[in-house]
Amino acid sequence: MKSDPSLKLHSGEWVEVRGQDEILATLDERGCLENLQFMPEMLRYCGKKFLVYKRADKTCDTITGQHKSRRMYNSVHLADIRCEGESHGECDATCLLFWKEAWLRRVKDEDMSGIQDNNNKGGSRITKCSVEDLIKATRVTTAGSEYGKEIYSCQATELLKATFPLAWWDIRQYWREFRSGNVRIKEIIRFLSIASLNCIVSKRGFGRIFYIITGYRSYPFMNTKLMVRGNTPHEILNLQLGEIVQVKNIEEILKTLNNWKNRGLYYDSSGEMIKYCDKNFMVKKRVKKIIDEKSGNLLVLKNEGVILEGTLCCGHYSPNRIFCPRSLYPFWREIWLKRIDSGYQHDMESSSPILQRNE
Repeated sequence: MKSDPSLKLHSGEWVEVRGQDEILATLDERGCLENLQFMPEMLRYCGKKFLVYKRADKTCDTITGQHKSRRMYNSVHLADIRCEGESHGECDATCLLFWKEAWLRRVKDEDMSGIQDNNNKGGSRITKCSVEDLIKATRVTTAGSEYGKEIYSCQATELLKATFPLAWWDIRQYWREFRSGNVRIKEIIRFLSIASLNCIVSKRGFGRIFYIITGYRSYPFMNTKLMVRGNTPHEILNLQLGEIVQVKNIEEILKTLNNWKNRGLYYDSSGEMIKYCDKNFMVKKRVKKIIDEKSGNLLVLKNEGVILEGTLCCGHYSPNRIFCPRSLYPFWREIWLKRIDSGYQHDMESSSPILQRNE
């Protein structure tokens, strides 16, 4: 089904999630609209009002390993509305949810007084999909995978079906990001300039000159010679929700990596995580299990990681997915972090703007 007409929402606008019956009426038998799943975790938000975080005119391919941009239509992300994985094996990835504009209505100023539950607004509707169908759609099969695990289906695992290839050189995408309010003009100038520089130095001749002058292959600068060749070191801090930590500097982190990984967990080589080095953040969640977006298997991590509040992938340095609005949380190994002493931690917790300025 088509989510027409489009609301053409912009970042910062207020919207109301339509009632349950209204949304179900837009879905096909698979619980999808334009091949995008409406998941059971989203039902709790029906009838409530939220700010539009960013338009989701594009997203990133985290399934094939190419990490390229994908075009999406008539979709947005809502502020702080993330999947908590209740219907997906308690997955800890905490992904930002996609919302089709057909599932939302624009809120007028006079409607901003209070939030009300409108799950049944719109009366009785003919639907092809029920809540039971939504729950059923979270599993690809009941037989399980080759490892004896259930195979899960979610917006992330089925994202290729809901999107289309988008070339990095299609300049229309950057105009859409600016027009919608996703990105400011100074960000576009800055990060496209960096991307252009990295594109130039990736060429054989220019790259050698750049390396001779700077000692690095690209920006942001990271000395890959510091990475280890054998087994990577391990450290357990047993960090808990609400603790304040400091991200170590990039040189310390590189010494824990082998080919950009520490015990199987990838540290983003494009530089998306380096901007958080030497800054303080609050532990948001421990990461114990996540859904593999390629296979749908629920993976239990042998070595747990953590999510830090305010540390997001913004697509600033990723060459093929610049300004991706998906805002995924990177996972952090505890060896990349330092626990803040209790006295300083108390001061941090009593002054939240300190954390906000680190973002």
